[in-house]
Amino acid sequence: MTPETVSSRESRILEIIETARAKRAKFRDSHITMSHGAGGKATTSLIEGLFAPAFESAALDQLADAGAVSVDGLDLALTTDSFVVKPLHFPGGSIGELAVNGTVNDLAMAGARPLALTLSLVLEEGLAAQTLQEEVQAIARAARDAGVQIVAGDTKVVERGHADGIYICTSGLGLRDPRASLAPDRLRPGDRILVSGSIGEHGTAIMLARGELGLDADIESDTRSLWPLVDSLLAHAGPALSCLRDATRGGVASVLNELARASGVAMVVREADVPVAPAVAGAAEILGIDPMYVANEGKLVAFVAPDHAEQALAALRAMPGCEAAAEIGEVKSDPPGMVLVETGFGGRRVMDQLVGDPLPRIC
Repeated sequence: MTPETVSSRESRILEIIETARAKRAKFRDSHITMSHGAGGKATTSLIEGLFAPAFESAALDQLADAGAVSVDGLDLALTTDSFVVKPLHFPGGSIGELAVNGTVNDLAMAGARPLALTLSLVLEEGLAAQTLQEEVQAIARAARDAGVQIVAGDTKVVERGHADGIYICTSGLGLRDPRASLAPDRLRPGDRILVSGSIGEHGTAIMLARGELGLDADIESDTRSLWPLVDSLLAHAGPALSCLRDATRGGVASVLNELARASGVAMVVREADVPVAPAVAGAAEILGIDPMYVANEGKLVAFVAPDHAEQALAALRAMPGCEAAAEIGEVKSDPPGMVLVETGFGGRRVMDQLVGDPLPRIC
């Protein structure tokens, strides 16, 4: 078979996939499953096929982390989130710390400095008072570290067996930074794709903490506030920074797919350049999971114009805990709406959206 024949076949396959993915997702499921909360195809169908049309929301259409609100000349960002992680405590953090960091990070990805949070606790009858006290202290510490205030809240108690100890719901308010102009439609061919460190640690830590798989490894969640990283990126790249996402549910792969579809560009990832800690890579290999789909809670994906990519990468690597930050790929024009991976063997494959829910309840 000649190289021309191979190239022609690949082009036809990519055209078929491109046509299918260009169609707006529809919600046709008869029941909600765990996959609808995993950040992959089922989540997209829920948002694009049900929520966005019902609420007529452009922000939901773009799967934005936070919505824009203007009040008397102030440019604000508003976000909301819920946390149902199991177990409540895991290596590197707990549900309380996760709730604060996850919320402030959604604001940071919109280019907004986090200011304040509201907090709603759903407590299960029989929860140990010590556990509640520990989580309240974890929330307080994380809020201080992130520079935000808890300004309002609510508490509900449900019957024994109707929750896993604690569920936490939050809303966050932030002030949009004038240096930031971040949106999927600002992505351009040539933009470099950066990640702020090694991936897959949070989801792997949660999975191993459940003790269901008989595996043991020294892996901790990466949960942290990302605003300091964003502040540094804005200082060093400014307008050259086109878009940011924190790679939570569905991992880096889901972030890239969401943005490729929303902006109509293609993305090419160099598999060999993606930083993955050896323990995470080993656990993923044993379990048959691609680390690109595993959740993070303290890693961001940044898209930067090529003339500022080196400065942005250096700024990330200068931040504590981001020494492994890397440039992993580039934005292209074709095939639009798709993510391709250049493998270590020299070939290419399509990196599709996550199907199913391999790691449920990770946040």
